[in-house]
Amino acid sequence: MSKNQTSSHASNFYAIGLNYKKADADIRGDFSLDETAQMDVLAKAKEEGLSSLIIISTCNRTELYGNATHPFQIIKLLCDHTKGSVEEFEKVAYVHQNKAAIRHLFAVGTGLDSQILGDFEIISQLRKSFRISKGVGLLNPFTERLANSVIQASKRIKNETMISSGATSVSFAAVQYILARVPYISEKNILLFGTGKIGRNTCENLIKHTKNESITLINRTKHKAEKIAGKFNLIVKDYADIQSEIAQSDVMIVATGAQQPTISKELLFLKRPLLILDLSIPKNVANNVIENELVTLVHLDDLSTITDSTLEQRASQIPLAKAIISEVETEFNTWVENRIFAPTIKALKVKLAEIKVGEINFQRKKITNFNEEQAEIISNRIIHKITTHFANHLKDDSHPTTESVDLIQKVFQISTPES
Repeated sequence: MSKNQTSSHASNFYAIGLNYKKADADIRGDFSLDETAQMDVLAKAKEEGLSSLIIISTCNRTELYGNATHPFQIIKLLCDHTKGSVEEFEKVAYVHQNKAAIRHLFAVGTGLDSQILGDFEIISQLRKSFRISKGVGLLNPFTERLANSVIQASKRIKNETMISSGATSVSFAAVQYILARVPYISEKNILLFGTGKIGRNTCENLIKHTKNESITLINRTKHKAEKIAGKFNLIVKDYADIQSEIAQSDVMIVATGAQQPTISKELLFLKRPLLILDLSIPKNVANNVIENELVTLVHLDDLSTITDSTLEQRASQIPLAKAIISEVETEFNTWVENRIFAPTIKALKVKLAEIKVGEINFQRKKITNFNEEQAEIISNRIIHKITTHFANHLKDDSHPTTESVDLIQKVFQISTPES
């Protein structure tokens, strides 16, 4: 790897994206990336010569992390492969650079930036993203080290704090919503459509907290539903039966990964009230279902207002979690700084020492009673002060590190092993 490649990792690392804080479910849906689209983005990034790119697209956020000469390179990749436009992106998005981007990834990966505090489902999604990027050659040494550091921080927070205590997540919040609003839930008919990760977690929480034995699973791919149903001893129906199953249900949870609505008013032939919870991004339940007066529709954004003692307990653990992040993040940033400019500072010290030796030899011949010991002490202190000034300059995010390193090497005519 060349010096310039190594240097650019820290000075041009960006995090771009949008999340639940400013972008509603519809906008997040416009910018969501399914697995096929993610692979297309990664392929295009590699074609354009990016050295790293990590994609995370969940119900609450779509974010891209990578090295680029300008953040618009990454923003364009996102907009070119989704329904969203650059103009729409600019209204709700954020762009972080260098240490701010690193800090943001730590907050996301440890659940501090989740819609429901301490939701650790995000770290497994990030792990998968890291693996995919590495598999296609878009996880350079900088981002691989960063990924491992974020995973390390997440593990420590889970083990050393109570921020993951209780079962609070999007799926648990959905079940809490049902428990609060549907009386005699253990006797009601519950239909779960979709068996992805959120669907599986919701299913597990339903069984645990409702004590209901009338839960039916439907998935477009039936064998996936059967696999989950076997674990919990539940009922599985064919996708072709969905209309009749909806008619018999009191509660329906939709957690599919489709890019278009899979449930609309045309499927609803109801004789009883139906509560529909849509936990999908993009929305998988069409808004026209509420034209049926028997329907109550709730989207996952509505669940974020749910608070309980578990969330209060988790909030009290935030300072401990932040302290752990700060420790791991500092270790990572120190590694980055040393990796980027330590060889150049070391080479600069050697160069200045050579100049010092030459000058002392010259002055020894020229000056009578020349005090070589004092000259040595003064020269070494000057060298230390000069190299410290350069090191502080290179640590400052406001200066392009690559250009500064190149300039130092050019002015002092030095090179490093990676040059």
